[in-house]
Amino acid sequence: MSEKVSFGYETVDADEKAERVGAVFSSVAKKYDVMNDAMSVGMHRLWKDKFVRRVKPRASEQILDMAGGTGDIAFRMAREGATVTVSDINQDMLDVGIDRAMERGFDDLVWSRQNAEQLTFPNQFFDAYTIAFGIRNVTHIDHALTEAHRVLKHGGRFFCLEFSTTEWPGFKEVYDLYSHKLVPRIGAAIAGDGESYRYLIESIRRFPAMPEFEKMIRAAGFSRTRVEPILGGLVAIHSGWKV
Repeated sequence: MSEKVSFGYETVDADEKAERVGAVFSSVAKKYDVMNDAMSVGMHRLWKDKFVRRVKPRASEQILDMAGGTGDIAFRMAREGATVTVSDINQDMLDVGIDRAMERGFDDLVWSRQNAEQLTFPNQFFDAYTIAFGIRNVTHIDHALTEAHRVLKHGGRFFCLEFSTTEWPGFKEVYDLYSHKLVPRIGAAIAGDGESYRYLIESIRRFPAMPEFEKMIRAAGFSRTRVEPILGGLVAIHSGWKV
């Protein structure tokens, strides 16, 4: 029997999920950042700024930005002098990021196609590992967390920015209505692909709640874990240390 996993609200074979997630991001790659602005009314930029401030990238550090695709997080960290490796399983997303980096003059970024569940990097190589809005699309989240722990040096830090479920009464209901009804329509109008954005919204609903995901991070070996909710938990910054 094949292992069954979630793909949005569907249940599919594990191998099928990887292929379908790949198709989603290949479809939306060129409009991904435009859609982020449209869906969040530009707030994703503030969330990413806050996220990078928590990471505190420093000159001479080696940082892996996993699921870094179009480079949004990597560009912010590179400005602080860190050496950033941008990795993504999807080459179309990486290609968009490489083009954006060339336009912006970020010549020192390293680009590497990688599967978060099976990284090819050596043990204890990076000072920090970041992943923003990507871990919920991984087939086996626990495998990705274990790999993150493996490639970090002792004293290394893990930071994840991901959607969750807001705990603010009233706002939750409004956001649910907006995300399920309007986001696919926005995706169809801007990216020409409403179904991919329907999946991306559904994947948020299937992602573990904040306390559950924190337990998964600890189970992967991280210590001093922390969760910082934004907008009541609509988005959350998760962190942990390899000690």
